Amino acid sequence: MRDPPDAPPHMPTPSKDKDRPSAEGRASIALNKRARYDYFIEEKLEAGLALQGWEVKSLRAGKAQITEGYVLIKDGEAFLIGAHFTPLRTASTHVIADPTRTRKLLLHRRELDRLVGAVERRGYTVVPLELYWSKGKVKIAIGLAKGKQAHDKRHTEKDRDWQREKARLLRNR
Repeated sequence: MRDPPDAPPHMPTPSKDKDRPSAEGRASIALNKRARYDYFIEEKLEAGLALQGWEVKSLRAGKAQITEGYVLIKDGEAFLIGAHFTPLRTASTHVIADPTRTRKLLLHRRELDRLVGAVERRGYTVVPLELYWSKGKVKIAIGLAKGKQAHDKRHTEKDRDWQREKARLLRNR
């Protein structure tokens, strides 16, 4: 792989997958693969996050985990609960870092109203799907989801195994 023209010759380009932009042109920080296994994702939304300085530094280092997180809608606002942002050792000494604090999601009023209606009236759940960088800002993809039952999970696993086997067969042709 060649270095970009503006990079000094002694500086290699980043090679980690998490630093590379995904198909939508954004760099992923953390994925919640468990959400797609446990839920049918009906709709995806993008939200901003209200973060503290040490949290942004931690995210730049890739120290985030959203698998245990969920979104709570309370008093017309959305909050991310249970996500874990590991504080760096070099974080500021005058700030007490709480890795699992509740973080506010930044959404438009009509998006919040639609989420409130779906959660309260139709029995949906809001789950975090992906944490990523977009134009220098931290964004989170949240999904409006319905829970899967055990037989749905088995069907999903069977389909995934078949797709993997089909790709293997086509590759060996």
